[in-house]
Amino acid sequence: MTLDATLNIFRAIGEETRLRIMALLSCGELTVTELTQILGQSQPRVSRHLKILADAGLVERYREGAWMFYRAISAHGQGCGIRSLGEVITELSQSADRLISRDRERFSQSRESRAAAAAAYFQQNAAEWDRVSQLHLPESDIESRMKAMAEGDKAEMFVDLGTGTGRMLEMFADHYQKGVGFDLSREMLEIARAKLDQAGVTHAQARQGDLFSLPLNSGVADIVCLHQVLHFLAEPDLAVREASRLLKPGGRLLISDFAPHELEFLREEHAHRRLGFSDEEVRGWCRECNIELVSIETLTPGSGEEKKLTVKIWLCSAPASVSRLNTRAITG
Repeated sequence: MTLDATLNIFRAIGEETRLRIMALLSCGELTVTELTQILGQSQPRVSRHLKILADAGLVERYREGAWMFYRAISAHGQGCGIRSLGEVITELSQSADRLISRDRERFSQSRESRAAAAAAYFQQNAAEWDRVSQLHLPESDIESRMKAMAEGDKAEMFVDLGTGTGRMLEMFADHYQKGVGFDLSREMLEIARAKLDQAGVTHAQARQGDLFSLPLNSGVADIVCLHQVLHFLAEPDLAVREASRLLKPGGRLLISDFAPHELEFLREEHAHRRLGFSDEEVRGWCRECNIELVSIETLTPGSGEEKKLTVKIWLCSAPASVSRLNTRAITG
């Protein structure tokens, strides 16, 4: 850390509004619009303050269409006396100061509004999702097997592709230091963010992104997850290739999806492009990406007319030191 860089940090936080912004962002990510509503200030002014904080390396930003999300960089190692800067900001965010208390109240109102919008969308589509879920074993059974298969040292980076409601980010929260989930649907991302807020998962983010071309460098992830995603895709092998690109040497890819079946109505009514995948097909994808299919779990449904879908979980692993194909770096 140079003297100039340290001075930039203290200049950045040495202003009332920027300190308020840092206190808010230490509680969770916010858009510029949400910040303007909480602070009661104009968008240009808030944007100017955010640029100063970003230039000082105190916040990170992510564009999602016309929206820009901001988040405090939690692992900022700068010292501030005998305490870290992060500790000082966190303490400020919890203080009884009049302005900070009012900001905190408005932050809660913003979160409640987001949760209400997400709940409304979820309610509109719940019946459709429930019908599919009734065709296989309970999600809790599938999730417990996925967690068991992915056991190991705590991951530095966990990436969930097609994150949907963010369930995998929530379920694996104790298994990683930092998590990020990608999805194209803004509505689903709103649900994911609301659910992560409710679960108190502050070390994960939900981002808009194309599964075939993600804004992440190669070799950054310890675990990549593709849970009930591939059957929606016209080219699932390309999604697996992109997932494998993200793996660190020795990193693990966890895929869960359906075994081959004949339920054609899932294509017609639920946009399923593929009616399940065989072990050989998945093994072929792994071979093409130079990763190894390590183990396979088969979760057969119980008896009864409704239980017709077998769920498969494939655990794959990247070589410990061998470079792989398609290791281009994509920066956001």
